[in-house]
Amino acid sequence: MIDPDGKQLGVVPLREALETAQSHGLDLVEVAPNVSPPVCRIMDYGRYKYQQNKKLQEAKKRQSTFQVKEIKLRPGTGEHDFQVKMRHVKRFLDHRDKVKVTVIFRGREMAYTDLGLEVLQRVAEETSEFAAVEQEPRREGRIMVMVLAPK
Repeated sequence: MIDPDGKQLGVVPLREALETAQSHGLDLVEVAPNVSPPVCRIMDYGRYKYQQNKKLQEAKKRQSTFQVKEIKLRPGTGEHDFQVKMRHVKRFLDHRDKVKVTVIFRGREMAYTDLGLEVLQRVAEETSEFAAVEQEPRREGRIMVMVLAPK
């Protein structure tokens, strides 16, 4: 048993430990139940739970979160539309989000998948100063996908 100040009181019978905890106005909490004999500590259990919750919230606050945003393009996307999409990609990367760039092929465009690859390579070149290619371009049926991550 461990008292509220952190001093070890040795092996104490359960009834005596409960009485000691009650005399201090605190709770008897089993800290290590798997050892022989089990270790108990006299503490304010409500305060202990509160502190644990605070630590958990603090850890969540420091944890970095990101989303995966998606930009869809076509092999024949015009220059102005392409520049608009690049501004969106830059904005997403500035917000520390990952960007999934998708090129969609329809109908006869399937014969020109090399145009889609060129589009993705151009995206990678234009974003190279503030983004890294996390997943190289790869084809999945009628779409070609590449993932960018902020540097």
